[in-house]
Amino acid sequence: MAELKDGAVQAAKKIKLLALDCDGVLTDGSVTYDENGVEYKTFNVKDGHGLVRMAQSGFVTAIITARNNGTVKHRAENLNITELRQGQKYKIPALEEIMTKYNLKYENVAYMGDDLPDICILEKVGLACCPNDAVKEVKEICNFKSSTDGGRGAVRELCDFILDSQGIAKIAAVAEGNNR
Repeated sequence: MAELKDGAVQAAKKIKLLALDCDGVLTDGSVTYDENGVEYKTFNVKDGHGLVRMAQSGFVTAIITARNNGTVKHRAENLNITELRQGQKYKIPALEEIMTKYNLKYENVAYMGDDLPDICILEKVGLACCPNDAVKEVKEICNFKSSTDGGRGAVRELCDFILDSQGIAKIAAVAEGNNR
């Protein structure tokens, strides 16, 4: 079970946008290269199902990542992620652009990150979240700490927490091909 700080449930009730880092959150942080330098990532289908449920329930979903990778683009398309921002070394402008587009405030945003570049967002959002294996500095400021590691169900646990906090029933995600 996730570790929650005081106010986490109340904060979750206000969430309309779930934004995520990729490496170390949607993946376990490993990067695999083939002999041609092509980069590969592994994603968790349970995390995918949680994100599909969020989208079907009317939430805006976003991935904001410093790296550029075709695999992430493919995964985002596969899960119907609302907004994908790659190549974002500094993530605040990307998040604020998304917030403006959907007329949202920081209190309406949940963000999950795992490392130092995520702190700038985690300090501002309504629900600051991290996987179990996040760095110490990130764990200290998060009001939702998953019981599982990045790429191992942390995102799914967060999705379930937000949906449960808002009283949204556990609906089955409609399968459109392999959308998990």
